[in-house]
Amino acid sequence: MSLRVVFMGTPDFAVPTLTEIVGHGHEIVACYTRAPAQAGRGLERKPSPVQRAAERFGIPVLTPGTLRTPETVETFAAHRADVAVVVAYGMILPQSILDLPELGCLNLHASLLPRWRGAAPIQRAVLAGDAQTGVCVMKMEAGLDTGPVGMVEKRAIGPDMTAGELHDALAPLGADLMARALAALGRGALRFTAQAQEGVTYAAKLTNAEGKLEWSRPASQVHNLARGLSPFPGAFAEIDLGKGPERLKVLRTRLAGGAAEPGTLLDGEATVACLEGAVKLLQVQRAGGKPMSGSEFLRGARLLAGARL
Repeated sequence: MSLRVVFMGTPDFAVPTLTEIVGHGHEIVACYTRAPAQAGRGLERKPSPVQRAAERFGIPVLTPGTLRTPETVETFAAHRADVAVVVAYGMILPQSILDLPELGCLNLHASLLPRWRGAAPIQRAVLAGDAQTGVCVMKMEAGLDTGPVGMVEKRAIGPDMTAGELHDALAPLGADLMARALAALGRGALRFTAQAQEGVTYAAKLTNAEGKLEWSRPASQVHNLARGLSPFPGAFAEIDLGKGPERLKVLRTRLAGGAAEPGTLLDGEATVACLEGAVKLLQVQRAGGKPMSGSEFLRGARLLAGARL
């Protein structure tokens, strides 16, 4: 059954779901996304990935700054949508909007709810060293990711997987799940189950300050921080190569053996001792430079085994 859909999303993560819904023949009557943001040296306004995709499909795009005015609610009601599909939209939907679609508002959330409710579920799962995550289709309500769940798909998190790699794995998985959920919704077969009261965790927004690597922590924590913030915003170590402290972004690491004073280089392959164990810096990036291997960085910086980072 074809449904009248209002799609609401903003970043790259949401584009596969939009594409999948279009491919299944649903009528997307409007696409809501965040207004174009200023980017680049010229501060030109750059439309969101979802806006660019919607325009390619010929879908009307709306970028309201708020959903709480009577005019915005009236405009939304005029779409006469059967359902709203929300994927990383970036704005809270008030009850006046949630009540409008006849079949409700469905959210694709990148975690196994109730674990990692909130803004950064992919990164937080990696930062915490979780071995498994997934995607959920949830019926939205006023609370933060508290609504009942209709469908779930699980995904293992590899021990060296970065947040960027997990993002790219979950986006198509979620798109397929939402397409199946809409098919079930259209035939009246989508059933929802209330979230468990136990195991609730919150995925707070990432801050630049929490990206600093501390070699005085166990290697597992250093490793999870590096991969959990890769590629953005990026974990970093502060080093001094003779010209004062500078930030070295650490994009990829691997757990390694060895022991020494935390921060000591153990070899020429950029293995760094931590409080417990060590990590090998597989890929790093100096400010203004391109990503390079850890060993390439050591050669350029003329750092030898025994040096302290």
